[in-house]
Amino acid sequence: MVAERELAAAVEAVRSASALCRGAQGRLLAGETLTKGDDSPVTVADFAAQAVVCSVLTRSLGAIEMVGEETAADLADGVDGDRSALLDGVVELARRQLGASTSVADVVASIAVGASDGSSDRFWTLDPIDGTKGFLRGDQYAIALALVEHGEVVLGVLGCPNLPNPDGSSGATFVAVDGRCEMVTEAGSAPARVAAPATIAEARLCESVESGHTNQDHSAQVAELLGIRADPYRIDSQCKYGAVARGDASIYLRLPTRAGYVEKIWDHAAGKFVVEQAGGRVTDVTGAPLDFSHGRGLVANRGVIATDGRFHDEVVAAVTQVLPPA
Repeated sequence: MVAERELAAAVEAVRSASALCRGAQGRLLAGETLTKGDDSPVTVADFAAQAVVCSVLTRSLGAIEMVGEETAADLADGVDGDRSALLDGVVELARRQLGASTSVADVVASIAVGASDGSSDRFWTLDPIDGTKGFLRGDQYAIALALVEHGEVVLGVLGCPNLPNPDGSSGATFVAVDGRCEMVTEAGSAPARVAAPATIAEARLCESVESGHTNQDHSAQVAELLGIRADPYRIDSQCKYGAVARGDASIYLRLPTRAGYVEKIWDHAAGKFVVEQAGGRVTDVTGAPLDFSHGRGLVANRGVIATDGRFHDEVVAAVTQVLPPA
């Protein structure tokens, strides 16, 4: 069960991190981005956003278990050659949300909160900037926070600061809990619900901009098998889950690009729950539920399929035809 104070703290944390990221996007300087061991980029904003989320949660809730994407060790490794450009940049950004009195030690300690391994019965998981490549090119990204209990997501807050809205504004926060999903924008709050087309041929498929994140050739084959005529909607980050949750797309495919790849829990926990509470369905490519009880990775799953629910089994069947054996 999710306590009201947990829900309130999660929403505040994501909104604060979203404000930080909106202010930082497009203003990063040389030396404020590094490449991690897996060749993925990370910026001062990634670290600062994690510090803000963890600080807000611990301030409101006390000690927590958090599985975060970023680590204080990554930050320490990155500042060996240029401490002022990276660490000072992280602290400066974090102070904009946490206050000028926030110390370097405070920021590093907050980032380090995310070092949990996901082995406890109840923990949070966070991707402070999901879609860092999109963030760097001035496009879509998300702040994705979820609470996991006994391997099941029970709360998801997904901040999508640049997501375009039908009224011409941009920015939406999806809040999913207890069988409901709300989308909060400048205009206010309204229920988010999936929208199923009359036939699967009328569905719109959503996938990553980055070909390294999903096999776009296989996605095209799936679309052809299903008779889908529309071009794919390519968008960075867990904003794809938001797109399905509010009816911008009917299907989101994340198909394996290489054998043995294990999805990270922070890349899917919040978005998966947002889609489900909006009336959709999320499984891996075999149709099995996503299992968050194995630490930092979805080791029991392969790939991800999210849909409005109506034609989910047909999508799984088409994916099964296209994908080579694991």
